[in-house]
Amino acid sequence: MALRNHSSITEFILIGLSDDPHVETLLFMLFLGIYLLTITGNLTMLLVIRADSSLHTPMYFFLSNLSFLDLCFSSVTVPKLLEDLLSEEKTISVEGCLTQVFFVFITAGTEAFLLSVMAYDRYAAICHPLLYGQVMSIQLCVRLVLISWGLASVNASVIVLLAINLDFCDAQTIHHYTCELPSLFPLSCSDTSINIDILICLILLHGLGTFLPVFFSYVRIVSTILSISSTTGRSKAFSTCSSHLIAVILFFGSGLVRYLMPTSGSPLDLLSSLQYSAVTPMLNPLIYSLKNMEVKAAVKRTWEKYLQYFRL
Repeated sequence: MALRNHSSITEFILIGLSDDPHVETLLFMLFLGIYLLTITGNLTMLLVIRADSSLHTPMYFFLSNLSFLDLCFSSVTVPKLLEDLLSEEKTISVEGCLTQVFFVFITAGTEAFLLSVMAYDRYAAICHPLLYGQVMSIQLCVRLVLISWGLASVNASVIVLLAINLDFCDAQTIHHYTCELPSLFPLSCSDTSINIDILICLILLHGLGTFLPVFFSYVRIVSTILSISSTTGRSKAFSTCSSHLIAVILFFGSGLVRYLMPTSGSPLDLLSSLQYSAVTPMLNPLIYSLKNMEVKAAVKRTWEKYLQYFRL
């Protein structure tokens, strides 16, 4: 076990979101509602996509994987947050903290890759509609999802190794509501300059490696949409990718703010973390269902089907 010199520190203290019991009660109710909406919304998307044959396409295959990821991502941090909001002592073991760091990075990293893959899917659908069925075969879709999980797992493993080799001596208070690597570095009595440089390089490599394909895909998509002569055609083409574009902005915007800005324990740190780990997983199914006529129609058909089943 590589947790050297960690015997002096066996657990960390999380400062949480507030130390006022009344505020904590309100926050508990708020985030319990957010978590229940996240579970309900994403499970509904998974069920509808599975049950409705009209949604058995590459776009909705990726969307079902996004819903599964959002369930996992939210479940990594929000249940612990809810527990701490009801507890006087907000503690987490060193091993539990590093485990949380790993799963935050593997789920967030996979989601970043998946959003990039979904941008390519929209590019293929809008820019090469006649070849779309051949380009986005089910075998390729499955491979792309597996590659996303694989690359994110490697990235998360390397990042956790940066924390495993740190020595934590006296300081044990994490100025955050969850375990995130930028908040652990200030607690270490080791020299963390190299670790911080490696983390920034990995985040930039991962961030640019997933964001640039999104950017260039949308450059081509916008160019293609503008070349469509009819207003109806342009509107229909844009509507197929607007939901994805909103999801990309919400996820990448808050994630990059959190990991590329200096860690200060400020409200901005907390808000950016809450945005991508709790709020975005709740919003994604709403964004994709409210702005997508196919999903709304499928939800209605699935609901009617289950109502008829239970009546029988």
